[in-house]
Amino acid sequence: MRLFYDVPAVYLHRDPVDFRKAINGLVVIVEQSMELSPYAPALFVFTNRRCDKLKIVYWDETGFCLWYKRLEKARFKWPRRVDEEVVALTEEQLNWLLRGLDIMKMLPHQQLNYVAV
Repeated sequence: MRLFYDVPAVYLHRDPVDFRKAINGLVVIVEQSMELSPYAPALFVFTNRRCDKLKIVYWDETGFCLWYKRLEKARFKWPRRVDEEVVALTEEQLNWLLRGLDIMKMLPHQQLNYVAV
């Protein structure tokens, strides 16, 4: 099952947030802390302190949507030891994160773009 279609960008907020925040509170974080537009065609990903819950906020051109996942036993492998407060992910890395993999250690093959033989 594909959760999101045509994901142009994924932005992960590195630091945990208070999960009592709903859409409005998370959108404020996107604007003020992440310094991004919440109306951009992108997914904005947040976690709680225990890393057992995840929220994704996005604008679908008619309103904001909130996607929520709670793990019963495990924890998300959240990249906290990075310098940037905002971490840009690929759609593939988001899927890895949702499946419980460490996105900072999983690297795909390097893409090669040749012009001629």
